[in-house]
Amino acid sequence: MFEEKKAAWLQKAEELKPELIRETVRPVSGMPGRALTENESIVLDFGNHYVGRLTLKLGSEGSHPDAPAWLQVKFCENSRELDETLDGYTGWISKGWVQQEQVHIDVLPSELALPRRYAFRYVRIDVFALSSRYRLVVEDAFAETVTSADDRVIRPLEGDTRDTAIDRAALRTLHNCMQDVFEDGPKRDRRLWLGDLRLQALANSVTYRNFSLVKRCLYLFACAADTEGRIPACLFTEPRVEGDDTYMFDYSLFFIPALLQYVRTSGDRETMEDLLPLALHQLRLSEEQFDPDTGLIRDSDRLGWCFVDWNLRLNKQFCAQAIWIFCARAALEMRDDPDLARLAEQRKEAARTYWYDAERHLFVSGKERQISWASQVWAVLAGIAEGEEAAACLEAARACPEAVEMVTPYMMHHYAEALCRAGRKEEAHRVIRDYWGGMIDRGADTYWELYNPQNPDESPYGSPVVNSYCHAWSCTPAWFLRSGILEGKA
Repeated sequence: MFEEKKAAWLQKAEELKPELIRETVRPVSGMPGRALTENESIVLDFGNHYVGRLTLKLGSEGSHPDAPAWLQVKFCENSRELDETLDGYTGWISKGWVQQEQVHIDVLPSELALPRRYAFRYVRIDVFALSSRYRLVVEDAFAETVTSADDRVIRPLEGDTRDTAIDRAALRTLHNCMQDVFEDGPKRDRRLWLGDLRLQALANSVTYRNFSLVKRCLYLFACAADTEGRIPACLFTEPRVEGDDTYMFDYSLFFIPALLQYVRTSGDRETMEDLLPLALHQLRLSEEQFDPDTGLIRDSDRLGWCFVDWNLRLNKQFCAQAIWIFCARAALEMRDDPDLARLAEQRKEAARTYWYDAERHLFVSGKERQISWASQVWAVLAGIAEGEEAAACLEAARACPEAVEMVTPYMMHHYAEALCRAGRKEEAHRVIRDYWGGMIDRGADTYWELYNPQNPDESPYGSPVVNSYCHAWSCTPAWFLRSGILEGKA
């Protein structure tokens, strides 16, 4: 399905491929030329978070080098990574993501140009082995950075110093994730995810306004759909465009609001008409997940069937139903469909009938009737809870000690947005200052993939060694602070 359109869609995506902006940067500390012996190290601080390729100019002092220099070069997004090691690593994703290289330098002086692209602020160079007859000197170090984000178009944010610091890190996060596509993270996974794209496009709409890159990403997802027309959760662009074999209920549906958001901000209705049939098809494909008798989505214990958040304790049945309603409402803004409107209303009422605890002012989920923050958030965003009831369920979650917590900036974005939709804009502003500001207080130049203030070392992968500290879904404070939503203007 849609196979006959994919070649044209791919051509449109390739025509929109951006020319990357390149800049040469050097360390602000750690240089110049300290002489190193075996088992010594230096740390180069580039002063900010960058994405690019490193070149080292290496020389020597003492006798003529009579043995190779064996070095490890480690790239760190923040200072905590400088002393982390892979010893005993037991995480469940590949340690190949760890940003370090070991090299042998046979001839000195020499210029070492590392071919791989890295995401970093700090570079640590360890001398593993060296002849005692000479010392290694790092004479120069520089990186060629890459991005498709043009900082010249950014207007300064007016506000207090806390807000401007939060905005600055949000801009830097988005800036470094804007490459050939909107990457989820320039360290890891370095590819295009639909959930991240939707939030990046929000932030982009009030900052860089690079709508061509958003359009390119939408077309890439379109041509990566499988033979049934199902849009994957993420895709690869090298060595060719290919959808991952990961499909998530919520991410496939998020193609719909991502398209709507693009049309609203760019005014490009031609692209909407081109991609809307594929977007609406995601709703048709989702029908197999619903019980026709109850109108409820069927629960699943399959890991990753629906993302919502990285909390593995979270039951996602209610959130999935709410996200379907949220996406159906987005579809109805692009095309009038009385049947879809009736179905969305029926599923909204089914959710209220089966999952709303009126005594506690809370929405529950699953056969265990789990209470979570995520369920209340999506009840508000989907319009299942409105007005004072919307504010009440968010307040009830805060007062409920057993409510399953949120753990990612991705989910915290939706919480802050739900607060705004429920009329609690000052509270949303406090959340942004406390949560994203908490990362700033811990030294962040860019925002992290996961941040739990009660456990800053938390990782969904079994080890923080592979965590991403510049992650796309964390960039939305720029949208909150610049769009006017905190003042009721969006």
